[in-house]
Amino acid sequence: MSPAPSLEAVVTAAAPAPVGPYNQAVKAAGLLFCSGQIALDPATGAMVGSGDVEAETRQVLANLQAVLAAAGCSPRQVVRTTVFLADLADFAKVNALYAEVFGAGVSPARACVQVAALPKGGRVEIDCIAVLS
Repeated sequence: MSPAPSLEAVVTAAAPAPVGPYNQAVKAAGLLFCSGQIALDPATGAMVGSGDVEAETRQVLANLQAVLAAAGCSPRQVVRTTVFLADLADFAKVNALYAEVFGAGVSPARACVQVAALPKGGRVEIDCIAVLS
């Protein structure tokens, strides 16, 4: 049996603290696995946007970028994302803001799915996997 991989938790106050038994991200085997981010303000823990999917998406992307930065990564190192939407009718609005962060050069592989509900009544959640430098 091969040894377990070395794991390192990534923690930053610049993104919301986890609301359960998980880490903001984990480094393993040259990769960074970022937990899904919703539109929580890291300073207050309150949801941002009051149901405005564009405001939520901006906060989600800011939170995700804060986690990436804490791990020494940038959006250019992201190879895979998953976008969870409470309503696929929001796809175009979310996609336009997503493209501002991930649209240049080789964009990450991605899945986008509609879900029945998201934590805290959110309308969008995004997670990602990045390659560490």
